[in-house]
Parts: sequence; C-alpha cells; structure tokens
Amino acid sequence: MNQRRARRPAPRPPEGTPAPSELAGMARSRLAGAARVARWADTALRPGRTGGTSDGKATLADATAERAARELGLTPAQVRADWDTARLAGLVEVHGDSARPGWRLRAWDRDDSAVLRGWVALFDAWSLAHPEPAGHEPAAVAEVVSAMPQVLSFLQLSAGPVPVEQLLDLLQQRVRELRTERCEVPYGPQREPARPATAATGLEQPADPADAELAPLLDWALHALSCVGALTCGDGQATLTPLGSWAVWVKLEQICVAAQSPAGNIEAAAEDMLRGCAQLRPNAARAEYRAWLAARPVGSAVTELLDAARGDDALLRGLAFEALRVVGAPAEPDVRAVLTEPTLRPYALLWLAEHEGTDPEDAHEVLTREEATWLWVDTAAAVADHGEAPMLVRHLESAVQPTVPALLDEVRAVGHPRTVQVLVALAAAHPDPALAKAVRRAAFQVHTGGS
Repeated sequence: MNQRRARRPAPRPPEGTPAPSELAGMARSRLAGAARVARWADTALRPGRTGGTSDGKATLADATAERAARELGLTPAQVRADWDTARLAGLVEVHGDSARPGWRLRAWDRDDSAVLRGWVALFDAWSLAHPEPAGHEPAAVAEVVSAMPQVLSFLQLSAGPVPVEQLLDLLQQRVRELRTERCEVPYGPQREPARPATAATGLEQPADPADAELAPLLDWALHALSCVGALTCGDGQATLTPLGSWAVWVKLEQICVAAQSPAGNIEAAAEDMLRGCAQLRPNAARAEYRAWLAARPVGSAVTELLDAARGDDALLRGLAFEALRVVGAPAEPDVRAVLTEPTLRPYALLWLAEHEGTDPEDAHEVLTREEATWLWVDTAAAVADHGEAPMLVRHLESAVQPTVPALLDEVRAVGHPRTVQVLVALAAAHPDPALAKAVRRAAFQVHTGGS
C-alpha cells in the first residue's frame, strides 16, 4: 500500500499581513531606483560597449556614473547609491571589472518571490547599505548588529509603534548578554562619562561607559533599517513597515517561499522544469527528468540544460547537472566542452569523474582548492536563495578548509559574484555571535574592496 506522509501545513503570517503580491509591490516600489539603474546597465554596458566598473571593487567608473545620471535624469551620487542597492539585492552581479544582470532582474516583473527575496537580501545587508558613523569602536558596531534581530523581533511582536527609549533598554540588555557570553567583565575604576543627548532621538546616553555609545549606534541602526524600508522612525518611536514585519516573521518561522508546482514539467522549458523539480525528493526529481528527456531529442535537451546551467540561479546550475546525470553517456561531449567555462567547470569535472566510475563521495578530489571553494560559494548561494537558514549553517561544515578564517580568506580570494550576499546570509543565520561577527566583517571587506 503506497501511502504519502502528510505534510505539515505552512505557518500562516500574522493577521493583517498583506498578501505576497502586495508585499512584492511594496518591494518593487522600494527597489524601483535600483532596478532602473540595473536595467540601464544591462542595456548600456553589454559586452563590447564601454563603461562598467573601474577598479575590480564593483564601483562604477566616474564616466559611467555620469553617463547614467544624464540618461536617467539623476545625479551621479543617486546612480551610485542605486547601483550599490542593486548589488546588495542581487539585481546585478559583479565579475572583476564587469557586471551582468542577476537572475532576479530577469524575473523582476513576473516573479513575486524573486522580488521578495531580493528585498530580504537587502534587509539582511542593512548594515552594509548604510555604513555606521565614524568614531565608534568596530566591536561595539558588531555588537549592535548582532543584537538587532532581538530588537526587530520585539518590534514585530509589538505590532505597533514602540518608544525608541524602550528599544535602547532592550539593546543594552542584549549587548550585556553578548558580553557576558564572551566573559567580558569590566574591572578597575570606571570613569563617569558625559551624558549628551543624541541628535535623532533626543535620548540621554547611559551612565555605563560600556553602554555610552549604544544610543547613537541605535540611531544609526534604525536609520539604516528605515533606508532599506524595514521600519519608520519618528516622534521618538519606531514601527515596522508591512515589509519589515513580514521579513522578521519569515526569519522567526524559518520558512522560505514555496517553489513552483511541478505539474506539467514534461512540456516546460528546461529552466521551468528544473524550478518545478526543486522541491521534489531525489527519486521523484529523477523520474521527472526522465519523463522530460523522453519527450525531446537528446541533443537539444542537453543543450537546453546547459543553457539553464549558465544562468544566474545557482540552484538551477546544480539541478541541471543532476538532470545531465540521468542523460548519461550521450551528454559527455557537451559536458567536456564546457570545461573552459569557469562557472560550469567544477560541476562538469564532478560529472565527468562520476561518469568515469569515481565514487560520488570521492569525486570532489578532482577539483582544485580554488574550484572547490568556488563551488562551495555557488552552492551556498543556492541555499541562501532557495533554502532555510539551518541548511546554510550546515553547509558551512562541508567546506574543505579546516577553519572558518581559512574559509573566509579563500572565499574572498576566489571572486565569486555572490560572495557578499552569501556571507551576509550566513552571518544572519549562524547562532554563534563570534563566528557571525567574523563572517559579517568578511562580507563588509568584500563589499568595500578592503582587506
């Protein structure tokens, strides 16, 4: 008797949460400037045309920014700000001195889930979208970033305006907990600091020297979250926007947007078929691949799968090669032909090794350290885009590097275009504050081109 295990119903968002289509509309509105600049770049900076980035750090060349400003009716500063937002939201991906549109930009007008994931990527990177004010200890900034999820959770549960003074008390409490966890107990005589009010909220700074700089940093955090559209702040109170409330709820529930239905895969194009199979168990997915392959000539099917693998969605890249495993020997010449393509080379090497009889558990040995690291980042990008936070944390254990610092050094060096988003997502997901801090610092260094 063939029985199917009942699925746990998906958690429902809090009452009053707008429908996904409305939320996506809010996200499109919030990211309209970034999408506009990304589309301009896609049209104006295609291969063979002049412009692009100038220093390998994902910054627009001066001439390009000025040209975009003229053609879009903006200032160069606005263009650069929208470009930066587009990068953080995954609308553009930078490869050295060149850029290309991200898969989310391609899906922007038709796929609400892609839009919402783009906004959530920006939400996760709020501390990069609006850098902290100068003059604060990096450790204090990192503590505030680590503590803000609890502050946001409190705002979400409050379902309404909360006095900033109350949020400051909560932030101070959470930061003290973080310091206690690290056994950072102050000792010796403590100087009594001055207690000036901060400009944005009028809050009086606390007497505790360790807490003295938290008030202006809370101002910064609230302003940064306001800039990305997660909350509003005024009259000494902060309130989550519908988008912000929904995003925090998603984080709390650890759910992700459901994949498209697999119905009708046999007639779908390769990309749509792969998306439809994304949530199937391996055996069920292989059955779908066989049915899809049986309905078309092998040569055209392999070409279509490789074209899907060349896209910007890392999940589809991995699934395309799973489908090619079902094809088997007829796909070998085409798979060998893509060994010269850096994006596909690690996948092709693993495919060929398994095809030639290598145990799948040992196939990774055919990759160089750099290729293995690139594949780790690419897989992490797929998990960040389509999986749950615990999966991303578990993925950390699969890295070939023996330590997290070594992994971060090699991830930064490998130059994957999704490095910043992967590191930001990993920092947001990891429960270890110290590790999350290190990962977040690495993301900032990659984002700014620093060392």
